[in-house]
Amino acid sequence: MKIAILGAGKLGLSVLDALLDSDHDITLVDTNESKLTKLAQKYDVMTYLGDARTVEMFRQIDIRTYDFVLCCTSSDDVNILAASIAKKLGCRKSVARITEPEHMNQMDFICNNFDIDAVINPDMLITSEIYRYLIEKYSLSNGVFTTKRIALIEIEADRDSRLAGKPITAFRDILPNTLVAGISRHGKLLIPHGADMINPGDILYLVGEKDEMLKYAKMFIKRRRKSDARRVMIIGGGRTGYYLAGKLSDYGAMVKVIEQDEQRCTYLSNHLRNVMILHGSGTDIPLLEEENLDQMDAFISVTGFDEENLLLALTAKNHGVEDVISKISHENYEELITKLGIDIVLNPLDISTSTILRMINGSKRVLSTVLLQGQAELLELYIDDTMGMINTPLKDLDLPDYVLFAAINRGTATIIPGGNDMLKPGDHLIMVCLLSHIGFIEKLISPTHKLNLLK
Repeated sequence: MKIAILGAGKLGLSVLDALLDSDHDITLVDTNESKLTKLAQKYDVMTYLGDARTVEMFRQIDIRTYDFVLCCTSSDDVNILAASIAKKLGCRKSVARITEPEHMNQMDFICNNFDIDAVINPDMLITSEIYRYLIEKYSLSNGVFTTKRIALIEIEADRDSRLAGKPITAFRDILPNTLVAGISRHGKLLIPHGADMINPGDILYLVGEKDEMLKYAKMFIKRRRKSDARRVMIIGGGRTGYYLAGKLSDYGAMVKVIEQDEQRCTYLSNHLRNVMILHGSGTDIPLLEEENLDQMDAFISVTGFDEENLLLALTAKNHGVEDVISKISHENYEELITKLGIDIVLNPLDISTSTILRMINGSKRVLSTVLLQGQAELLELYIDDTMGMINTPLKDLDLPDYVLFAAINRGTATIIPGGNDMLKPGDHLIMVCLLSHIGFIEKLISPTHKLNLLK
C-alpha cells in the first residue's frame, strides 16, 4: 500500500514508526527541512519538503497513485484542506486529524462537502475510553469481546478464591480451557507469561470458549451499576477536559472542572451546560479538599503535564477516590505508574495510532478489534499463506513479551493454543498486543519476505 503522512509531529511519527518494516511504501511530507533531513537518515522512507496546502505539492508526489493519506499537521484548517485536495486529486482514502470543538460540531458537513473519508481526534478518542471505563465499567457480564465461539471477560481475581496467589503456569489446572490474556495491575495492563503471578487486587482478562466464559461470568462477575460515577472532578480544561465534562454532564453526572487559565475558564463556562468551572491550579491541594475531593466518585487528571497528572492522581487515591484516571503522553513513567496504584493510565498517542492503523488495514486481515483499558488491543486476525508464522510451532516463533496469542478459530474447532500448536492458512487468530507496540501487528501481517522478527 502507498501511504502519505503529512506532518512530522508526534502523531505522524508515531504512525510512521508503527508502519516501519511492513510492506507499505511511505512518503513523509513536512515544511521543516532540518527535521526531514534527520528523519531521512533515521528511517527508510521518502521525505518531501512541501506545503500541504498547495495543489502543486500533491502533484509533485503524484498523490493519485496513493492509497491512503494522513493529514496530521498542527493546524486543523490545513489538515481539512489537505485531505480534501488529496481526495479530489485521486488518493483512494484521506484522513484528517481534527481537534477543535468548533470543527467537530460540524464534522458531518465538513466530511461530506470536503470529501474527507475519516477524521481522527485524539482528545475524543481518549474521552471515549475514559467514559467507557467510568460509565460502562468495561465489566460486561456477557463478555467484553465475542467472535464465533470465543469470548473474553473481565474479572477481579479476588472474586474467585482459586486464582489469587497462583502463578500463570498453574492457571490452566484451575480453568483448563481458559487463558489469561491480560492483567490490569495498579493502572497498568500487563501481557502475562508463565513466570507471572496472579496477585490479590488484579483484574484479569480471560479468554475461552464462549458458553463456558458466559457461564463463568454469571458465577463470579458482579456487574457494577452505571450510577457509580455520579460526582466527578476533572483537572485540566483543555480539549480532553472539555469533551469529557460535556459527555459526563449529558449522562447526568455532577462535574467539576478545575482550570488555571482564566480565559479558558470563560470559554468553558460559555460552552458547557451544568458543569461547575473553577479557576485555580490543580496542584492547589487545599482547593481540591475545599471542593470535596474525598467525596468524589471519580477523579481525572488531563492537564498537559505528565508529572502533574501523576501527582494529582496519587493525591486523589490518597483521599480515597475510587476511580482515578490520568492522561500520560510519554512511556518513561511506566514503572512509576505501577507503583502509584492509579486505576487507569491512558496515552492518547497510542490510542490514535492504533485507530489509524485499523483504518489503513481495513477488514481484510484485521477482522475485529477492541481496546482493553485503553492500553492494549485485542484483535482477530485472518491468517493467510503469505504470513511467515504459519506452520511453525508457536513456541518457536520467539514472540515478544508485549504480544500474546489467546485463541484460534479453525473451522468448527476452538483452540486455546499451547507451545506445540501451529497456525494454518484460514485460521482466525485472537491475539493481544500492547498499544505502545501496536506496530508489531504490521510486521506480523506483512508478506513472508518482509517478516524478519520471527525466528
